[in-house]
Amino acid sequence: MTRRRLVVVAGARPNFMKVAPLLRALSNTEFEATLVHTGQHYSPEMSDAFFRDLRIPPPAFHLGAGGGSHAQQTAEVMSRFEPVLEKVRPEWTLVVGDVNSTLACALVAKKLHCQLAHIEAGLRSFDRRMPEEINRIAVDAISDLHFTTEQSANDNLAREGADPGRVHMVGNLMIDSLLECRDRSRQSAILEHLNCEAKSYAVLTLHRPENVDCSAALRELWCALELVADHLPLMFPVHPRTAKALLAAGLKHPRVRFLEPLGYLDFMRLVDGAAAVLTDSGGLQEETTILGVPCLTLRDNTERPITITHGTNRLAGTAADRIAAAWRSLRRDPPRPLSAPPGWDGHAAEGAVRVLASCAPGDAGSRFRGQ
Repeated sequence: MTRRRLVVVAGARPNFMKVAPLLRALSNTEFEATLVHTGQHYSPEMSDAFFRDLRIPPPAFHLGAGGGSHAQQTAEVMSRFEPVLEKVRPEWTLVVGDVNSTLACALVAKKLHCQLAHIEAGLRSFDRRMPEEINRIAVDAISDLHFTTEQSANDNLAREGADPGRVHMVGNLMIDSLLECRDRSRQSAILEHLNCEAKSYAVLTLHRPENVDCSAALRELWCALELVADHLPLMFPVHPRTAKALLAAGLKHPRVRFLEPLGYLDFMRLVDGAAAVLTDSGGLQEETTILGVPCLTLRDNTERPITITHGTNRLAGTAADRIAAAWRSLRRDPPRPLSAPPGWDGHAAEGAVRVLASCAPGDAGSRFRGQ
């Protein structure tokens, strides 16, 4: 029997944790999955280490798109992805998350009349200043299947007119990876390497352009982070772009320890052992919810509200006085998780594959441009 062809797209660090369980779930099924790495994140620390730790097989295609502005990066991925789709001619293209590669490959797939599935669909911050929000809205508008992680995403898609028969709340693939790798991550020697004890430090991550690319915004955040560091040392794996901004602004503190970007297993061990996490990341809001680690999100909004209602996440904002107040509140009364959100049980990828298998097979080649 001819296997049904799929293309699975990964471009940046947040994507890798989601495609790893998906590729495992697709193995030994009626589907033949072709992994495409766009190269949006291309440094060894941001890419190769994650492939190794998550046991992701080498991609069939590496587009090597690299960096550049949003427009340059999106255009480069599109131009390099089109010949891949025309060669593979899959029945489905699967994109994950909200990075530029997600949007670029979704646009190419639909213009070639390939069916499109969006994993982690429907999340909304309602802040269109965020590039990721534009990517989410655009990809969801053209997707044939929407795989969601929480009820708010279903509600958002319903308001935007999505066909409810094409929306499936399967759970959270990032949590699939967290649970699958948790035992291995706890064997990491990163705490010994850093000479620190569990619960004696907090973890900090910053990477969003609105926080790090504007020197005034970065300085505002840093005022509050210095206060936090006075109470608890901060372990800070620094994103390459953030490192440049901090150096240019001359920002440092004796109790903020700058670290190189870490692989997945080391980083999750560091987070698991933290007394608290301060971050502007979306994924960390979810991971701390499952790990039970108090989290302050250094943003004014979140597209993942279930991490607040069910998890340990609290919005701290970006103003120094709000962050300081949130930190004092966290120290007095640390947030405690309720039950895990529905479907965040390590089996989301299996659910997504079941939905795909229930869709009637089609003649993939006949749908492509010019056929």
